[in-house]
Amino acid sequence: LRQPGHRFFFDASEVEPLPPDQQRRNNVVKTPTILVAGIGNIFLRDDGFGVEVAQQLSRRSFPATVRVTDFGIRGLDLAYALQDGYETTILIDAFPYRQPPGTVYVVEPDLANPDPSLGQANFVEPHAMNPVNVLRMAAAMHGPLKRVLLVGCEPATFGGSDSGTKAHLPLFAA
Repeated sequence: LRQPGHRFFFDASEVEPLPPDQQRRNNVVKTPTILVAGIGNIFLRDDGFGVEVAQQLSRRSFPATVRVTDFGIRGLDLAYALQDGYETTILIDAFPYRQPPGTVYVVEPDLANPDPSLGQANFVEPHAMNPVNVLRMAAAMHGPLKRVLLVGCEPATFGGSDSGTKAHLPLFAA
């Protein structure tokens, strides 16, 4: 009989508790209430802004209630993560907002009606992530979306003929 993974089963009589001086006290594991999600495609230069920010933030220390994750272009993974009931979700991405390159801004999307001007045909795209489509998909999955903030940075370019993996200087400064 093949069983994937390792499973250990113990009878209660086989488990020996730690001595009181070695037991941890008041170390309750807290469920994250804030999700910081870096999104973007690192191969399209400035579109990798959210990924770079998430990687920088992951090197810092945060309370146990904060989860920082680089989702890249994995929209389906982000939609499933949004099902975990976070109080606040912060999406970090590069997106045009008609500002000078490197300008950082915060937008709070209307979760009841996320940008009705966009078509709903493509929830998931294989090499891109549209945050609005991910929010729609998470809502369609009956996810408890509470507060969502989009921290955006105005890109200089999304790739094209000068595509590469390094963002332009204004984005690094942001």
